[in-house]
Amino acid sequence: MEMLSILETLEDLVEKSVSVPFSGKCMVDKEEILEIIKEIRLKLPDDIKQAKWVKEERQRILLEAQKEANNIIKDAENQISALVDEHEITKKAYEQSNEIISNAQKNAREIRLGTREYADGILNKVEEILEETLQVIKENRKELK
Repeated sequence: MEMLSILETLEDLVEKSVSVPFSGKCMVDKEEILEIIKEIRLKLPDDIKQAKWVKEERQRILLEAQKEANNIIKDAENQISALVDEHEITKKAYEQSNEIISNAQKNAREIRLGTREYADGILNKVEEILEETLQVIKENRKELK
């Protein structure tokens, strides 16, 4: 992710800067810091767009999973009505349809949970990056004041 690279550059710049004796401060090149902050501002919208895409993709996957589950349930119901004629076949059809429905619901549940965890992980990572970026910017602004 480009944002992390930019933040590492900023961190390296601060770490390699000249220390002011008897203080916890250091001297940095103002133009270089401002250029990095400008680059962060340019890249930040990309990360936000990526988070939005992840959210939309998660929603799309959930809808697909629900449609697939509904189709499987409909298929199972159709199989049941086709096998109603004979008692033994009807019994087996009910067992199979219940198993298919159960499996479909289980699969849909697993897909939903997986996509939620994936999306949450991505959003969490983006949130961490944004928080780190905000903290760096606040610290830099504080130093600039």
